[in-house]
Amino acid sequence: MVSCSDDDNNTEVDELAGLLKVQEFTNDTHVMEAYTKSGKFIQGYNDITLRIKDKTTGKYIDNAQISWMPVMHMMSMNHSCPKSAVIKVAEAKTTFNGYIVFQMPENDMEGWDLTMDYNIGGMNYTVKDDISVPASGKQVVTSFMASDGKRYIVALIEPSDPKVAVNDMRVGVYTMENMMSFPVVKNFRLDLDPRMPGMGNHSSPNNQNLVFNSAENVYDGKLSLTMTGYWKLNLILRNEGGTVMKGEPVTETNESSTLFLEIEF
Repeated sequence: MVSCSDDDNNTEVDELAGLLKVQEFTNDTHVMEAYTKSGKFIQGYNDITLRIKDKTTGKYIDNAQISWMPVMHMMSMNHSCPKSAVIKVAEAKTTFNGYIVFQMPENDMEGWDLTMDYNIGGMNYTVKDDISVPASGKQVVTSFMASDGKRYIVALIEPSDPKVAVNDMRVGVYTMENMMSFPVVKNFRLDLDPRMPGMGNHSSPNNQNLVFNSAENVYDGKLSLTMTGYWKLNLILRNEGGTVMKGEPVTETNESSTLFLEIEF
């Protein structure tokens, strides 16, 4: 049996509040709608909501299993990126959610596509299309080779709306297992030292280093922003034993870590 839900105004308001449609992916049977807060895919961390509409009835599917595979097509190779499973939104009728971390932007010769495989009522379907991932204006994701010889990706998740306050800070850390697999790195630590390079490179009080949150597979800490402007979030990535994987402390003679993220507001 295929379960559907009427596309009524209540569903639209409740399930898509604060979201904008990015793109539609279509096949002969369905339209897969993708939504984000900005209405775009961005270089960095993307929280993505999906809905599947039946082309014949115009109704939205309320029971499906969805998986996705983003692929960057480069001149010399193809690779994927960090991504979550896609799960049904809690207490929602027709929406599904997950995240994708696009670690690099498109360019004139290279770009991303997104394939989504899904099952409804025992039937398998696929949608696929090119997607646009323009470069971010600030470094909100970084990819690097660490001291253990492995490649890691660090992506800023929060604050997405920074304020002059002590902000909750959340970061994702992933490693490249192979060109198509980027699992979450667990039980590491990120030392945090935010600075304002344009204001004498001053720091701020009451920051907290980021530690692993096993319930959500992310790293949580506190980021103190004492004024508006450009901030460089200097980081040191340490493994379970405390060994430095990447990054350096900020000192009088070293203005920045080689591992950092950026915020301007």
